[in-house]
Amino acid sequence: MSFMQTFLHQSSVAFNHSVKFTVSCCSVASPVTVVNGNVEIKSVERSEIRLGLPSKGRMSADTLDLLKDCQLSVRQTNPRQYVAEIPQLTNLEVWFQRPKDIVRKLVSGDLDLGIVGLDTFSEYGQGNEDLIIVHDALAYGDCRLSLAIPKYGIFENINSVKELAQMPQWSAERPLRVATGFTYLGPKFLKDNGLQYVTFSTADGALEAAPAMGIADAIVDLVSSGTTLKENNLKEIEGGTLLESQAIMVASKKSLIQRKGLLDITHEILERFEAHLKAIDQFTVVANMRGSSTEEVAERILSQPSLSGLQGPTISPVFRKVDGVVTPDYYAIVICVPKKSLYKSVQQLRAIGGSGVLVSPLTYIFDEETPRWCQLLSKLGL
Repeated sequence: MSFMQTFLHQSSVAFNHSVKFTVSCCSVASPVTVVNGNVEIKSVERSEIRLGLPSKGRMSADTLDLLKDCQLSVRQTNPRQYVAEIPQLTNLEVWFQRPKDIVRKLVSGDLDLGIVGLDTFSEYGQGNEDLIIVHDALAYGDCRLSLAIPKYGIFENINSVKELAQMPQWSAERPLRVATGFTYLGPKFLKDNGLQYVTFSTADGALEAAPAMGIADAIVDLVSSGTTLKENNLKEIEGGTLLESQAIMVASKKSLIQRKGLLDITHEILERFEAHLKAIDQFTVVANMRGSSTEEVAERILSQPSLSGLQGPTISPVFRKVDGVVTPDYYAIVICVPKKSLYKSVQQLRAIGGSGVLVSPLTYIFDEETPRWCQLLSKLGL
């Protein structure tokens, strides 16, 4: 028997026995049995909860900063690793992924929660009914997805999407050419706005150059300040904003309902986010004020439009010993005021007799119950 014949004989004998090993996939660890050359896979549901975070760029840095500000710092033993943890949240894995992959893996069930921009969620989620927005305004990553056209040539006097759609130049032979990386939202938007003859070319970067190069008539792209558009002789037009975007927290509805512990973790993250974001624009203001009673002091404070606080001022007597007698002739006032109204509030306090004004930043403002949590439960039918 030749060497090859011996090898084949031994191989065929070997595969008459069952061989078991484990394959680690994104969402499951699956025992695999090979019998007579046939592979049988039995799925085992994972128990860990997975949160997807952006892996690179400004969105990643801002997301990590938000979590840190909420006392949910991400611990990553090696910056090259794509998996990490948040020590305060047990049984939670943090997975660093590209934003579009976060959305895709929420759909596939490989992730349970994620933080991405609304633009990415809308483009790659494509209205999937299993995807649900948990928090719609995390206060960073602000931008808008807009249609932009040249300021010159045949577009010089075009200032709205309606006027663009009515231009006689567009036909089956000469359609409007649009360059975009948003191949779902872009075509949908233009179709919904009556542009019948349109072709799209896909691109990821430097879209602003496409019209000047003659390879596109318009672009659909993310805009922050609009400076880059202006520097490339492009303009946004009326009705041309596809959506206003910022960072959001999203989840798989199926996971929220079925995965053990996910709702509790989601509740905690949501509460921390809400409390921090509500506090971030507020100051605590403390002042002393003379008065005859708490009611009289309250009347003066509430007469000023900037001093009502979140639910009203807190007023407490300040006791002093005068000529051997303890008297409450001063009152301490505590209110929360928006940062943008701070100086105006201080001026109003002084005008009604306030003195010794102290100002402190706020870290958290916890409501009786987080409104977005109640909305989430309603969406889940719970």
